[in-house]
Amino acid sequence: MAKARPDREDRLDRALDGLAPELRWREWMRRIEAVLFASSAPVPREDLARVVGPEASVDLLLEDLAADLDGRAFEVARVGGGWMLRTRPAYAPAIRAAAAVDDRLSSLSEFDIAVLAAVAYHQPVTRAELKEIFGKEISRDLIGRLQAQGLIGTGPRSPRRGAPYTFVTTEAFLAVFDLESLRDLPDREQLVDAGLARG
Repeated sequence: MAKARPDREDRLDRALDGLAPELRWREWMRRIEAVLFASSAPVPREDLARVVGPEASVDLLLEDLAADLDGRAFEVARVGGGWMLRTRPAYAPAIRAAAAVDDRLSSLSEFDIAVLAAVAYHQPVTRAELKEIFGKEISRDLIGRLQAQGLIGTGPRSPRRGAPYTFVTTEAFLAVFDLESLRDLPDREQLVDAGLARG
């Protein structure tokens, strides 16, 4: 999320001293909800802290907001280093039936998803290392498409000769695949046992 301009942040009454404590808490909760609603990317804790009083706990406000949204069509989700509002999976078919949505997964082939999985499990990974994994060259076009969709990004330069670029997954990857972090990826041994990956 873009950094707030200091002059705008200064004009925001963060303390809300004129409100009763329960109304102040509710207003802080609604501010966090508004920021999450307006953002297309996960919002880090420090950005959320800019809209509440200094004594407010962002974590407790997020917990209360999540409880407040219980039973609604959307939820607060932790993605990467931040939070976002996300439609509950049960409503995905209704959304697809009624609206044109940015469904990045539908445009990906099985091989594209396999390359994404290889990047996720082996990152930071070079094109040469991906070639070793798949036994064939990974095209610059495929890498470019995955980067254009925001699913992978450029990682640190490899310490190998020529210092080739490496690739890593992004927060958008986590959001698209409904993961809080890379620790939520399925265990590789389970994938091999299920026949979904090679050992």
